[in-house]
Amino acid sequence: MPSRVVVLDTSVLCCLLRVPGKDQAGPIGDRWTHDRIRVLLDQEQLRGSTFVLPLASIIETGNHIANAPGERYQIAQTFCGYLSAAANSASPWAAFGDQQDLWSRDGLVKLAQTWPALAAGGLSIGDTTIKEVADYYARSGAYVQILTGDQGLKAYEPALPVVKPRRRQR
Repeated sequence: MPSRVVVLDTSVLCCLLRVPGKDQAGPIGDRWTHDRIRVLLDQEQLRGSTFVLPLASIIETGNHIANAPGERYQIAQTFCGYLSAAANSASPWAAFGDQQDLWSRDGLVKLAQTWPALAAGGLSIGDTTIKEVADYYARSGAYVQILTGDQGLKAYEPALPVVKPRRRQR
């Protein structure tokens, strides 16, 4: 498993792709734009981070592209380049198949059991599944960052992994 993981939310993907009407996200003091995201992703790639596209982000971003005014075809082409890279596990993208346990029968049963309480707190089912993707990678010991303009979702970002000290060899 990777040591650093960046999970991309819909809001950030739309900014990265410059989807008309969705090309900025986040509160005024913490605004996400294409340039800010590109710089951060370039830095993370240099650090050896792995980029993850959750299914909810894929579906929601695709919907925003299809409903956007302007040049949808070109934006969709660029987005599908990211999808292909994830499908083929082309670095720095994680294979989408790594998430398959979350969409198994047991994963869906768990979602059905846990989401109502999260919904009561205002977390959408899409954001809940993005949170689950982040938690999945965090359980492997990776440092996980949810890249999002949504402060509500950002609050569910996993805590930093605990580093276990190694014993000295004698």
